[in-house]
Amino acid sequence: MSEIIRLADAEAVAHEAARRWVEIAQAAVAERGAFRIALSGGNTPRRLYELMASAPWRDQAPWPQTFVFWGDERRVPPSHPDSDYRMARETLLDHVPVPPDHIFRMLGEELANSAKQDYEEKLRRHFGLRAGEWPRFDMILLGLGKDGHIASIFPGTRAVSDLSNMVVVYEVPQLRSERMTLTFPVINHARNIIFLVTGEEKAPALAAVFGDVQKPSTFPAQGVQPVDGSLVWLVDEAAASLLKK
Repeated sequence: MSEIIRLADAEAVAHEAARRWVEIAQAAVAERGAFRIALSGGNTPRRLYELMASAPWRDQAPWPQTFVFWGDERRVPPSHPDSDYRMARETLLDHVPVPPDHIFRMLGEELANSAKQDYEEKLRRHFGLRAGEWPRFDMILLGLGKDGHIASIFPGTRAVSDLSNMVVVYEVPQLRSERMTLTFPVINHARNIIFLVTGEEKAPALAAVFGDVQKPSTFPAQGVQPVDGSLVWLVDEAAASLLKK
């Protein structure tokens, strides 16, 4: 199931995302005893994290039963200004009672192979995976890059076509830097996938993703196709301005 929800502005997108976060988390804990989420980096989710760290959302979320992962990470130490972990810690995790051993960061400072193996092992242990199984997150947050990338799956890179690994660490040619990311199979096995897309600079990419040409190698966001879950796009009017009515 895929749904586009158009909201007035970025603030409205953040509030709707917070409402859904609490709703999904409460249901997950009631049904399975835990809520497992993979966070997004970049600037778009910052306001959502700030809301979740404040009333009333902070008081409604089941933090002691929440387990936090990341969808991708820059290849930098956790103290670096570009670290997705640092952004989430400063805006959210330092302000809510998530147990420290429930936080699973990507080791952006480690060697590529070590970082990949470490995160895949964390996923295997936590989700109790057997050979051939994929983790099943309750919720994965995603943003949309101006070039159509999601997490750190960039157009024309090997991350687009990797359907066998859970984690890829690679050099993104267009950035001339390394990134670490969950792969499409992990993303697509989530119970709930929520995109946050705001600002007119994202309008061309959003229109392309929902256009007539389906080519995930060029627009990786098109590769987000849930196996057995829901896909919701929360977009503001500026980002949705070029969508076909």
